[in-house]
Amino acid sequence: MPRSRTLLAAFLVVTAANLLANATGGGVAEVLTKPLLMPLLAAYLWRATAERGARPDRLVLVALAFSTGGDVALLGDGTGWFMAGMVCFLAAHLCYLAAFTRHGAATALRRAPLVAVPLGYAVLTVIALSWMWAGLTDAGLAVPVAGYAVALAAMASTAATQGWRVGVGAALFLGSDLLIAAGVAGVAQPPGAPVLVMASYAAGQALIVIGRAARAATPPGAPVIPATAPVAR
Repeated sequence: MPRSRTLLAAFLVVTAANLLANATGGGVAEVLTKPLLMPLLAAYLWRATAERGARPDRLVLVALAFSTGGDVALLGDGTGWFMAGMVCFLAAHLCYLAAFTRHGAATALRRAPLVAVPLGYAVLTVIALSWMWAGLTDAGLAVPVAGYAVALAAMASTAATQGWRVGVGAALFLGSDLLIAAGVAGVAQPPGAPVLVMASYAAGQALIVIGRAARAATPPGAPVIPATAPVAR
């Protein structure tokens, strides 16, 4: 078995352990597993691209590093830790945005059918913020979350140009963050929310990384194969 598959299998095992910890309230297990998720994906990306005779996208690696920081910050309690996590994930989204733009996203989004993707994400962002605005205002987070949401929607839009895995992965990432924001705003708290948040987050990040690994030999600016516009939850 290639080492990249071994690393991906390790990521899946740690993800399963983390989801079990979230489902059962295992705080210690969550603290032990959550910080390992993104480093394992980074190791997979590094190895998978090496097996293809290419180098990993440094911007994606930096995005995973910032995501690790966000994961650790969100293990803490309180607004300060939440803001620190949001800053880390904002940096991760900006890195993804830059990486996808370097690989032709801006050009692809000017062509049908992908030209509709940014509009769709913009509408979703406006609707979601309108729904949560009062609760976010009460929490003192309305403006920071709005700025974060714009960056997230931009990242998801450009991701849709990078193949179906990356596009769907970004949509899942957006859905995970939407669940978190809805809980912070107090407008929705579905049963098993922590498990749903982590499952969609881990799946989203994994699909983005697997998709980027598959395209590792594609030089920046090369023509892209559009993904079907993902449906964000």
